[in-house]
Amino acid sequence: QVQLVESGGGLVQAGGSLRLSCAASGSIFPINDMGWYRQAPGKQRELVATITEGGSTNYSDSVKGRFTISRYSAENTAYLQMNSLKPEDTAVYYCNVGTRTYYSRSPYYTRDDYWGQGTQVTVSS
Repeated sequence: QVQLVESGGGLVQAGGSLRLSCAASGSIFPINDMGWYRQAPGKQRELVATITEGGSTNYSDSVKGRFTISRYSAENTAYLQMNSLKPEDTAVYYCNVGTRTYYSRSPYYTRDDYWGQGTQVTVSS
């Protein structure tokens, strides 16, 4: 049983801050990477930020310099600190966990993705 529990969404004025949390539990270890994606009404789900087991991070251009992803591996928890929020950041934010299973022959590894239920972030102008 895999469970991703997200928290921290809400309503905030433009320029404000929110911190999202995602706690992973169940039979999904070891975790290769964790990340946040978002989906606004009428749009496709898009990457916001990811962080690997080694701490390497990747951000979408739209959030660079404003959002920071971090990870507390001991508790399989990821955080997304969102500062200087804009109305265009309004979306449902989803936590993602990626795991890898390795093999001695091709394809050498496969990836499994797990998703949280989503948390709403609304930024008013």
